[in-house]
Amino acid sequence: MKVTRALLPLLPLCQRLLPIRLAGLSLTLLKATALEIAILAGHLVLYPSGIASERRRPPVPAQSLADLPDPDLDAGGTADAARLPTADKPPVVLLHGFIDNRSVFVLLRRSLAQHGRQQIESLNYSPLTCDIRTAAELLGRHIEEICERTGRQEVDIVGHSLGGLIARYYVQRLGGDVRVRTLVTLGTPHAGTRVVPLMNAHPIVRQMRPGSGVLEELREPAPHCRTRFVSFWSDLDQLMVPLETACIQHPDLLAQNVRVSGIGHLALPVHPAVAAGIRQALDAEEETARAAAHTGGLTVA
Repeated sequence: MKVTRALLPLLPLCQRLLPIRLAGLSLTLLKATALEIAILAGHLVLYPSGIASERRRPPVPAQSLADLPDPDLDAGGTADAARLPTADKPPVVLLHGFIDNRSVFVLLRRSLAQHGRQQIESLNYSPLTCDIRTAAELLGRHIEEICERTGRQEVDIVGHSLGGLIARYYVQRLGGDVRVRTLVTLGTPHAGTRVVPLMNAHPIVRQMRPGSGVLEELREPAPHCRTRFVSFWSDLDQLMVPLETACIQHPDLLAQNVRVSGIGHLALPVHPAVAAGIRQALDAEEETARAAAHTGGLTVA
């Protein structure tokens, strides 16, 4: 921790009055915590708007996609003018985290739409969901419906926290790799998290603990899995204990772990640098993804 000369006399007192970890709080962590609080406040305001499932729109011809307004943009449509052209890409499915809803993706959805992603679906699963396997089966049915409605064979998925784990179970254990081209996870406890032991009363939290039956299934061989995985993990994620649990470590999966510095768990689906990294991951060709999988990750914020 960098301490200014004016604060040096107070340092011993701080170390006596506060736990060592609190006494060593860095400016970066303080900024990240302040950002988390601000994001939480904003999300509480937006939360009611995402409770209901979004309205499904019929597919439109590719040439008219650029003129189609996004439902989550402001009423004035001011962001439409900033849309960028893009090659024909699969629909993007956004899947929220524990006790959340699709409103968490308002900014990410806008970013994707502005950069040419016109087919974006935000899915809600029930807050009463008590089993990752059941939620993954429901996700599979949703994706089949999306493919049938859009005429596409594949989708890309972005999952935040628990949403990433549900999507990974669908891909890896339920044959979803035939439908999912790229799975991007944001702060997902791939190896289980030990945070807040008192939450073990909830069955889905128990499934996110190290050594749970679900996580043991995900450790099993998956030699023919065709989906590409990109896992964004934060070095200040308060809900990932240990932090590296948000990385995918599996010998059979084509996976890239991207380290995000200086932001917390709630900021992952909101931060513009992460949004840029997500766009890059979704647009990467397979050869590029294979090369990136061996780089050890990138710092994007």
